[in-house]
Amino acid sequence: MRYLLRTGLLGAISTGFTLLRGTRDKPITWRAALGWLSWAITLALAIGAVSDLRRQERGLPVAVDSPFAPKPDKKTVRKTRRKEVARIAAER
Repeated sequence: MRYLLRTGLLGAISTGFTLLRGTRDKPITWRAALGWLSWAITLALAIGAVSDLRRQERGLPVAVDSPFAPKPDKKTVRKTRRKEVARIAAER
């Protein structure tokens, strides 16, 4: 249950019900199609967040683009960039 409240999954599901009620008796227009597309993307992102959260809690690797992925130390990133810039400057 805590996964539903922490990741926006509950919000995505309730938005889907609201969208369904609003488009039930009306013809499908491009606005309705965009609404459904937007809802599907939101639901997919919420499900992905739940999946990443569970993987992280179990100690399994998480995708690099996930908000739950471990972030590199800023100092290490700066040193790496400086070395890269120095290498490029030396090649010129």
